[in-house]
Amino acid sequence: MKSNINILAIETSCDETAASVVRNGREVLSNIISSQIEIHKIYGGVVPEIASRRHIEKINQVIEEALKEANVTLDDIDAIGVTYGPGLVGALLVGVATAKAISFAANKPLIGVHHIEGHVSANYIENKELEPPFLCLIVSGGHTHLVLVKDYGEYEVIGKTRDDAAGEAYDKVARAIGLGYPGGPKIDKLAKEGNSRAIVFPRAHIEGAPYDFSFSGLKSAVLNYLNSCEMKHEDINRADVAASFQEAVVDVLVSKTIQAAKDYNMKKVAIAGGVAANSALQKAMKEACIEHGFEYYHPSPVFCTDNAAMIGCAAYYEYIKGRLSGLDLNAVPNLRIGER
Repeated sequence: MKSNINILAIETSCDETAASVVRNGREVLSNIISSQIEIHKIYGGVVPEIASRRHIEKINQVIEEALKEANVTLDDIDAIGVTYGPGLVGALLVGVATAKAISFAANKPLIGVHHIEGHVSANYIENKELEPPFLCLIVSGGHTHLVLVKDYGEYEVIGKTRDDAAGEAYDKVARAIGLGYPGGPKIDKLAKEGNSRAIVFPRAHIEGAPYDFSFSGLKSAVLNYLNSCEMKHEDINRADVAASFQEAVVDVLVSKTIQAAKDYNMKKVAIAGGVAANSALQKAMKEACIEHGFEYYHPSPVFCTDNAAMIGCAAYYEYIKGRLSGLDLNAVPNLRIGER
């Protein structure tokens, strides 16, 4: 095998059109992201049809920029990696179709990548020393998982949400207190001005499933609190609501992660996904890991949110294991982690 393997990666699972060139799984030569946040902000969330059309408009331009910034051409690329699930089916199809076209036209191997496995792999980019096995908490708008990373490309899900993902709860609570979309960063910012002990919101613990999550009850508790205040004509301190809600989410995420690390004798703990950029979660997880003697890893914010560099990293480890895809690769919107 060549000493340097260059992967051109494409990510279009939701509302970011992204392309990246990654060398040897850990060196990011380029990472181009075209965000649609300003478009979807008008509607209070992602509109799938609009997202798909925007991907079509931007995909070629983003790929060209990624190659240019990396100072390579398609001749220098060894394989094409692309997210094929989970995600919005229309958005995924744009990336998959584009990747297949490039693969066929340039005669390059094609590698379908699981979006969540990409998030896990984001930890490898800046933490060169990190190698499996480790425990990873994945928290995003659509997913909340506790995963044992046994080896590169080998995963076991030991916990997941039973209802709302953490990021989804953030967006719904943000909308309820008038912050708008995207909710996660706005609640994180406002919470810094509030008292996290002002309101006691519930922490869900599921009988017989110590590593599973549930955030719908917490979301409902926040909505009930707001409605109660309005009915009683009481003032609502939005900063206190944001801080107290965030405290409840972070408390559950950290406590379950630390317990799982103990139970499975993991020495290393990582976090990934869009909510992993949350300052309160990062601070609490770091402090808990130090207290209990675990090594702690997390990506920079740019690699927490959707990006193609993480897809290129995951694709590299699939490539060296010989796990290639055919031109019959299709979008799988409900793809489970670990499935092939």
